[in-house]
Amino acid sequence: MIISTKPDKNYRRLVLVVDDEEVNRQMLGMILSEQYDVIYASNGREALKQVGLHKEMLSLILLDLLMPEMDGTEVLQTLHEDQDLKKIPIIILTSEKSAEIQSLQMGAADFLSKPYDMPEVILARVWHSIKMFEDANIIQATENDALTGLYTREFFFEYAHQYDQRHPELAMDAIVMNFNRFHLVNELYGRSFGDRVLSIIADGIRKVIGEIGSGIASRYDADTFFVYVAHRSNYGKFLDTVLEQLSKVMKAPAVRLRMGVYHDIYRSVSLLERFGRAQQACNSLRNQIGTGFAVYDMEMHEREVYSARLLEDFDTALAQKQFKVLYQPKYNIKGDSPRLCSAEALISWQHPEFGRVRPDAFIPLFEDNGLIQRLDRYVWKEAAEQIRVWKSVYGVTLPISVNVSRVDVYDPDITEFLVELVKENGIDPNDYLLEITESAYTDNSRQIVDVVKKLRSAGFKVEMDDFGSGYSSLNMLTALPIDALKLDMAFIRNISIDSRDLKMVELVLEIADFLGVPAIAEGVETEEQYELLKKAGCDVIQGYYFSRPITREEFGKLILKAKEDAHGMMRDAVEGKRMKR
Repeated sequence: MIISTKPDKNYRRLVLVVDDEEVNRQMLGMILSEQYDVIYASNGREALKQVGLHKEMLSLILLDLLMPEMDGTEVLQTLHEDQDLKKIPIIILTSEKSAEIQSLQMGAADFLSKPYDMPEVILARVWHSIKMFEDANIIQATENDALTGLYTREFFFEYAHQYDQRHPELAMDAIVMNFNRFHLVNELYGRSFGDRVLSIIADGIRKVIGEIGSGIASRYDADTFFVYVAHRSNYGKFLDTVLEQLSKVMKAPAVRLRMGVYHDIYRSVSLLERFGRAQQACNSLRNQIGTGFAVYDMEMHEREVYSARLLEDFDTALAQKQFKVLYQPKYNIKGDSPRLCSAEALISWQHPEFGRVRPDAFIPLFEDNGLIQRLDRYVWKEAAEQIRVWKSVYGVTLPISVNVSRVDVYDPDITEFLVELVKENGIDPNDYLLEITESAYTDNSRQIVDVVKKLRSAGFKVEMDDFGSGYSSLNMLTALPIDALKLDMAFIRNISIDSRDLKMVELVLEIADFLGVPAIAEGVETEEQYELLKKAGCDVIQGYYFSRPITREEFGKLILKAKEDAHGMMRDAVEGKRMKR
């Protein structure tokens, strides 16, 4: 069971009295102070300042209408226009009967007539207004999630807010728990099994809250849970309890629970910000396989501020061309000697303040915030223009591959945009290669297959990037329209003779051969890796063994050298024929 936090009379609520006459403030304060904590303001501007300082704890405002600087009507209107502040009940203090109806129409909960005579009536009206609005706020939220029985997000935040008001002395932790790639559970085992998994997670959370003794929980969205509990130093047992429940229906390798925790014993930021930081801690485990938890700390805070700056500077960076497109050469290694065959367009950010910003610092950020589509199109245009320039300068067409994010795939105009792009630059779509990650295929296989088929029918070649990092099944692979498999570089990093990684690489190469498509290995850095891959039958290689990503000018020199080497080989072949004669 979730511990109840329903309103009661056992804690002192905070009331703000706003009146320009000191005698009225003192009189109301004497009446209210037996049951409530009371703060004061002598005019409208001071009232708004007090509301801003105490909005998280404020239960009621007693507001005089006739005041200097800013009258009560203006204060009432200002509060009513704010979605959060309009929830605070307001009792109007006035001696003018004509103002009562207008005040009620503007959102006031009740009114008290001057002069004040019966303390019992004042206390009764105050208590009635507070109870009415507390109950209304709770009732307005749909209380329970139909599947798990936990609170819905609206009800959860309303209760958490009231919990803070009633227990300001308690240190609380915000927790976000997520089942990573939960859609795969539904796809592999069916939606009814997926619903059962979510219900079991909820049972585990309820069990933990029962053991702790207080707290509330919510199913925030499809596969994410928010939990608000008393502070503790270690959450390993929390996670273990939920995993123990899940073990009844799932084996450990299939469980991918992530948990983020934010400690804020002083409640220095709002509830939404606390759970936002817990969410960030949870997201920091996004690329982790299996289960684990992370606690939001100063390092994460600094990354959060840094990320906010990058997002803020995006438009300027795009307009000023701070983003630089670099090109990493790909070499065909099937013959006697490696041959330059294509390139991958990669992005770099030269920030005026931070210097070079690594792609892994901004690309996931832009993917999460919807900016990646604009950045991708910037790269696509630069790459298409570069194919045209190299063809004009060197008389050769060198294919370039560009990355297509999962966000791009959902763009209904992607095919038309790319067709128009290659047409504008006078290049063949066959020379414009599109790399789509394996994880994008598994996220929504039906839609992406349709998109890829449309792109291929327009003449483009599509490579599955990072193959082996996702969860593709062999059955799914045979149905996917692809022109090349690009091995996840994690396989390449540790390959050696008779190693498991090499066995995995050989397996992927066999799959590529079965599908009748070339295999590309990236991240190749050593001669040993090169030799093992060549011997295993890999077709194309890129990585620091041959070259780091370089500028278009540096790449032009590679093209020139490749042309000269090709001419030299042709001359040698001709001379060899003459010698035989």
